[in-house]
Amino acid sequence: MKYGVLQSNGTITMQASFPTNKHDADLFISDMVQCINDLSATYTFEMVAVSFPGFIDPYTGFAHHAGAIEVLDGQNIKALIEQNIDFPVVIENDANCAALAEKLNGNAVTCDDFICMTVGTGIGGGIFINNQLVRGHSFRAGEFGMMIVNGLEHGYQNMHQIASTSALIQRYKEVMRIDQLTIVEGEEVFQATKDNTELQKEIDQWYQHLSAGIFNLISTLNPEKLLIGGAISIRDDLFEAIHQHLNQIDLWQAIKVPIEPCKHHNNAGLLGALYVAMENP
Repeated sequence: MKYGVLQSNGTITMQASFPTNKHDADLFISDMVQCINDLSATYTFEMVAVSFPGFIDPYTGFAHHAGAIEVLDGQNIKALIEQNIDFPVVIENDANCAALAEKLNGNAVTCDDFICMTVGTGIGGGIFINNQLVRGHSFRAGEFGMMIVNGLEHGYQNMHQIASTSALIQRYKEVMRIDQLTIVEGEEVFQATKDNTELQKEIDQWYQHLSAGIFNLISTLNPEKLLIGGAISIRDDLFEAIHQHLNQIDLWQAIKVPIEPCKHHNNAGLLGALYVAMENP
């Protein structure tokens, strides 16, 4: 759980983190409340803003699905927090917050239409159209990881399964015969690929799947640009490989737009939550 105290101009006064208790709803909420109340002894707040995974109704605070925090499925997170603190609470989906952070003071400040894709354990993102965040009818817009990008070669495989960083790490473990329970960071995969032809083919296919999803999004929404976030987005070779694969698609030149890294990485949730707070005075 990352948290911080922010000013309206985007300045982060302080920030820290504590372990996420995701298996007990009461403890999860009480940890948040304790953190907020402790901070309020030092700082003066106007409100609390929360960046949260899943299908979140930002108007009511209800979690239709709470992402990785499954114990809060079907709960009103805003209400649970507010009943224990003295400040109003606003809440937004975490991938939407990544897009909002870029709109606040990142690489999309001047854009009315853009896509923010986050590549990590899964693939998510946010969509801005006509200078407005697109949440969807039931708050499920931006679930890019659900896109089918591999036809029926191995059944209906979506981007979560074959184009996320976790999917790449899984294939790396299979090729290298490493136990799936072993913790491996993405950087290890890229380093090992340099001298391994089989791994080079795997990572090339991974880039192909990721690029197919990007092509589909851009051909559908025609944004000014597409931003990529997540730890992997700091790699220059990511963008080189994506452009290489996109250029192999004949129709890419007809719809081509800039593809750039997000400005904000670890602080995207904090700054996106600040944007939500500023929009809800």
